[in-house]
Amino acid sequence: MLSIVSGLVIVVSAFYAAYSVQRQQLIQASLANNYVYADKLAKTTDDFLGSAQQQLMFSAAVLSGKLHDKPTLASEVDRIRLQTDSFNSVLIVDVTTEVLATSPEALQITGLKLSTPGVLESIRQRAPVISNPYVSTAGNLLIFISHPIFSGNGDYLGFVAGTVYLKKKSALHRLLGEHYHKDGSYIYVVDQNRRLIYHPNAARLGETVDNNPLIDRLVHGDEGESIIVNSEGVEMLTGFAIARKTGWGVVAQRPMRAALAPLDNLMQQVVYKTLPAVILCLVVIVWSAKKISMPLRMLADGAQRMNDDGTEKNIQNVKSWYFEAQELKKAMLLGVGLLHGNIRKLREDLHKDPLTGLGNRRSLDAALQKFKNLQMDFSVLSIDIDYFKTVNDTHGHDVGDTVLQHLAQFLSHICRVDDVPCRVGGEEFIILLPGTHKVDAAKIAERLRQNVEATDIPVVGKITISVGISCYPEDARDVFAVFKHSDEMLYQAKRHGRNRVEVFQPECGDAEASA
Repeated sequence: MLSIVSGLVIVVSAFYAAYSVQRQQLIQASLANNYVYADKLAKTTDDFLGSAQQQLMFSAAVLSGKLHDKPTLASEVDRIRLQTDSFNSVLIVDVTTEVLATSPEALQITGLKLSTPGVLESIRQRAPVISNPYVSTAGNLLIFISHPIFSGNGDYLGFVAGTVYLKKKSALHRLLGEHYHKDGSYIYVVDQNRRLIYHPNAARLGETVDNNPLIDRLVHGDEGESIIVNSEGVEMLTGFAIARKTGWGVVAQRPMRAALAPLDNLMQQVVYKTLPAVILCLVVIVWSAKKISMPLRMLADGAQRMNDDGTEKNIQNVKSWYFEAQELKKAMLLGVGLLHGNIRKLREDLHKDPLTGLGNRRSLDAALQKFKNLQMDFSVLSIDIDYFKTVNDTHGHDVGDTVLQHLAQFLSHICRVDDVPCRVGGEEFIILLPGTHKVDAAKIAERLRQNVEATDIPVVGKITISVGISCYPEDARDVFAVFKHSDEMLYQAKRHGRNRVEVFQPECGDAEASA
């Protein structure tokens, strides 16, 4: 009897230990995944806002000295709003707060003088602004993103701004609304004033949340993971991170019961299927106890190190000679594989443009840091598709996406192993050519331009590209200046008729062109 009782205790303890360890690991894995996801969303939000500010910065440079040209103003606000769908509305305001142009025109505020918080803050600071949420003159809860406009003499003329609506469909709403779980998980975003910027319950948008310990931590700039009980009494596994540009807190939450449901079902099945084996084991408990406990102990050791690189191999090496250990081993291998796979995919996604598969700005920054560390010379090719807006307007955004993917293939085929092709905007691409001087870079760019021009793309037919080239350190010792030169050459190629390559020449401040 003592042997039977001892055997039962051992078996029950083994299952309980396995369940407890896996439960804890699943909780930790879910917490880690939620933090990684919240951090990714925070960085993606920063990228979105940074991209929006760059669009406005470029527009401000274009508008300098043109605030009295009403057709140009109307065209520019429409271009900004429609180019990337970043803004719900765009407006140009002069130094007296008078609205010079708006898009869409349905807002009917052109000619009015505005005194909304976003307008007043932009006028007061005379610098790039991302406002806190407020209710606009038209009754929309929004955030206000602006960039100042200066004359050639440095005089402040006003600003160009875009709004992102919080209670209506917007690019930011779509970015935050694509959650990867459908099991009661959700995300929400709060600003530094505890105001909800995004929440799946639209009725709560704009609500100020007080007496919430998690939001207290976000307001103080904390990031991390935690188990909390939400306002509905549901225990949630929570990851939270800070968007650096705005100080917004991004929170990703998953119900505890949803995270543990697979483990509960698995352990129930294991218990049911191991009863015959347990009875047999009890008969021979005296001589088989050690052999039975050994694989369980090894699997438990592996479960405690699920985040280690060698854990999967160690689990595979466990000799699970009986059914229960085999099932446990399979479950753990599946869990380890999913955990490592998800983390690996998240890391890859952080450096890739999802549409084209090319690198993104983060990939570009990493390459520049590498070149800096190795003290490498490099050339920059700034590439833009000519008349891409016409393609989108004529054929739709799905065909536009196909055009971007075809151009990405051209870039991938023409690039060498060490070259770095990236998509940095809607139809804007950059190629870094390490160890390549200006003459060779121009040949590569010209070959690319000719190949693109000569190739038919389904539905669209032929397209053309414009390319601007500059070289580091030949053209400038500052990397930012090199990129600025390549952009200038790109815009010069556009001005000279498009479908051409322009090369920056520092000695004369001009460019050499080919077409």
